[in-house]
Amino acid sequence: MIYSMTAYARNEQKSDTGTAVWEIRSVNQRFLETFIRLPEQFRSLEPIIRERLRKQLQRGKVEVNLRFTANPASDSGQQINKTLAKQIIDNAKWIAEVSGSGEINPLDVLKWPGVMEAQESDMDALNAELMTGFDQLVTDFIQARASEGENLKGMIVQRLDAITEQAVTVTAVLPEALKWQKQRLHTRLEEIKSDLDPARMEQEMVFLAQKSDVAEELDRLDSHVKETNKILKKGGACGRRLDFMMQEFNREANTLGSKSISAEITNAAVELKVLIEQMREQIQNIE
Repeated sequence: MIYSMTAYARNEQKSDTGTAVWEIRSVNQRFLETFIRLPEQFRSLEPIIRERLRKQLQRGKVEVNLRFTANPASDSGQQINKTLAKQIIDNAKWIAEVSGSGEINPLDVLKWPGVMEAQESDMDALNAELMTGFDQLVTDFIQARASEGENLKGMIVQRLDAITEQAVTVTAVLPEALKWQKQRLHTRLEEIKSDLDPARMEQEMVFLAQKSDVAEELDRLDSHVKETNKILKKGGACGRRLDFMMQEFNREANTLGSKSISAEITNAAVELKVLIEQMREQIQNIE
């Protein structure tokens, strides 16, 4: 399975305690980098979350966010931190007096981090409940990465097929192009043969013919296509290997262009570079 580094997932949990909304998103990154935002009362979950992400993901810039709204009507054993609540109310009153407007909503005070306190046993149960939601979130997230990864794989396979078609085109026109090149060289050398040693002239013709032969580059292109398809079929965290293959493809395309002896081969070399660049852009998103 191929996994994209670009994905998003959301999970919402409702219970007597309150409503928890998990969100996770990621973009491409050379290594795995995690950013976790949790309400203050759930900070103890951060190392657990980070470790679970590390075990399941290889690369990407990953952002996790949790929003929790406590249910004031719940009988879960939560208690009001009266000291903190009074400080919030006093500060809110002062702001209202200074600004000359505004009123205090008791529910907003209850939602303030730390106002509602749970007993340790209740907090353990709530944390376990939240982590169940987080695990489901990660499952959905990985499925989203896999779905997008399959789309990327399909686009890359299309380009690989197009590269094979270009190689077939060059193979078809190569004999005629070499024949034309040989005749052209022979004509030019005949015009100046009086000034050249016959043996040297023959050596030059052989040298130029070898320099124009791109059969080796075509063979390597075919080999690179097969290897890339093999990597895609194997799947997993293969982004770096695929990126290396793009470098190999580029090397052959550049050599093919430098050896071009016909408009067809030049056009094929240009088209190859376009296809390779399109693949390279997609591969940047693969884990």
